[in-house]
Amino acid sequence: MLKKIELTDAVGTQLAHDVTEIRPGEFKGAAFHKGHTVCNEDLCRLQKMGKNHLYVIDLEDDEIHEDQAASILADALAGDGIVWKDEPREGKIKLLAEKDGLFAVNTASLAAFNMVDEVMCATLHNHTLVKKGELVAATRAIPLTMKRAPIERAAAIARQNGAVLAVKSIRKAKVGLVITGNEVSHGLIEDRFAPILTEKVKALGSQVAGVAF
Repeated sequence: MLKKIELTDAVGTQLAHDVTEIRPGEFKGAAFHKGHTVCNEDLCRLQKMGKNHLYVIDLEDDEIHEDQAASILADALAGDGIVWKDEPREGKIKLLAEKDGLFAVNTASLAAFNMVDEVMCATLHNHTLVKKGELVAATRAIPLTMKRAPIERAAAIARQNGAVLAVKSIRKAKVGLVITGNEVSHGLIEDRFAPILTEKVKALGSQVAGVAF
């Protein structure tokens, strides 16, 4: 759970979350990051930021921090072709495509996952073409601290029928194009289909073996 303490009592404690500072037109971001140990030199700056109290974490045995929860969720969601770094930011982890291919989502499992309280996962649409390194999904635990039970339940749902997210390799193929139309075959107009379709085929890693009119 979170404990609220007076700023004057905060020296030597670790911050439970990032402390954001906003200076209009100059800066907006974390002045102090989660886990920072507060020292005497920090007190003046924190007071200028309007912080008279801080929060520290005191977890019970059945509780979990958002960052640890996010790692459990990402591990359960990621299948073949999905990579992620165990570097959560504010309880959120990004999942990336490990290779070029077709992004696949088990939509039923994803819906069941998102029905669990205090967790969420947002993704690209199922059957989206993606490139290596592209962001395909993100998952997070919503509260700063929560009970372990919902996290473990969501992870179990994600693993139940295989991983929820995957990137599938696209099979390389040889393609034949058949262009129809009297105007084209008689040479009355220039064909514009073959060049466009050829580029689409190449973008999928395949090749056009022949064109017939």
